[in-house]
Amino acid sequence: QVQLVESGGGLVQAGGSLRLSCTASTNIFSTHVMGWYRQAPGKQRELVASITSAGNTIVEDSVKGRFTISRDNAKNTVYLQMNSLKPEDTAVYYCNAYWRLVSKWGQGTQVTVSS
Repeated sequence: QVQLVESGGGLVQAGGSLRLSCTASTNIFSTHVMGWYRQAPGKQRELVASITSAGNTIVEDSVKGRFTISRDNAKNTVYLQMNSLKPEDTAVYYCNAYWRLVSKWGQGTQVTVSS
């Protein structure tokens, strides 16, 4: 069963940047939709960005123009580049792999943006 390991979270000042990484234990990018979700305290988990096996991307409106999702097939890694961070981006960010109604989650990585 595929395992997802996130890294790259941390504390950053508003306006700063972070890059999150999610490495899969096996090569799944040819089949799975990979996504980044986030969950702030007291709020529901929400989709931030996703990338299909064909490389098509979706970015949620509130982060469009600031966040970019990409992947490196050779490294089995998907990235979330986050620029111009805002305090409202503070959340736990989760990597997700989805295929044929099966969803796999990483453990999450905390992103905190100070004002």
